[in-house]
Order: sequence, then structure tokens, then C-alpha cells
Amino acid sequence: MIKEFKEFIMRGNVLDMAVGVILGAALKSIVDSLTKNLINPIISLFVGQVDLSGIAVTIPGTKAVFQIGNFLNDVINFLIIAIIVFLIVKGFNKLRDMGKKTEEEVAEEAAPTQEELYLKEIRDLLANKDHQ
Repeated sequence: MIKEFKEFIMRGNVLDMAVGVILGAALKSIVDSLTKNLINPIISLFVGQVDLSGIAVTIPGTKAVFQIGNFLNDVINFLIIAIIVFLIVKGFNKLRDMGKKTEEEVAEEAAPTQEELYLKEIRDLLANKDHQ
């Protein structure tokens, strides 16, 4: 059982996933800092508050409080992470596809040119002439 577990852990996809989780956690802290230290101050020019988490709406006559600021911070963080992941995936896809040829390019390479067709025809005519 220990041997199987060791083989499972040493497979590439498990290690790749572990690295991805660690990098994702590091990315989240960077994005949180970006939101808190750069984006929120820019938004505060329009809203009037540097810390968006302080924005809340209380329903009159109740103790219900909607923490709109916290939600906005989370939405901003999500959008930043989504954009970063999109750009990373797009870059990897571009690298992966760099060496691949399109079906049209493969078909063009496979199809003989008109010159090649004429040369084959001449070859066949000469071969038939020699056999006669």
C-alpha cells in the first residue's frame, strides 16, 4: 500500500496539481494586495472610501446588514485572477499550437504540384515507350 501511494504521489499530474495549488495560493495573496493597495485607492476617488469593506447597507427597522464592500472586493479579486488564468492558458495554448500545422497546410503539402504531375506524366510516358 505504501508503494502504491508513493507511485501515486510521484506521478506527474499529482505533482503538477500540487504546484498549481501552491502557486494559486501565492497568486491569491498577490491579487489581494493588488486590490487592497492599488485598485481600492483608485475606486476611492469615486466612492470616497479607501477600504471598500466598510461599505454596507442596513435594512431599516432590522439588524440585517449587507456587506456590499466585502462582496465588491471579492468580485474584483475574482476578476483579476480570472484574467491572469485566462492569459496563462492562452499563452500555453499558443505555445502548444506553434508547432502544429493546420489541416489546410498539411493538405497543401500532401497534394502534388502541377509541375510534379507533369513530371510524373512524362516519366510514365517514357516508361511506356521503353516497354514497347
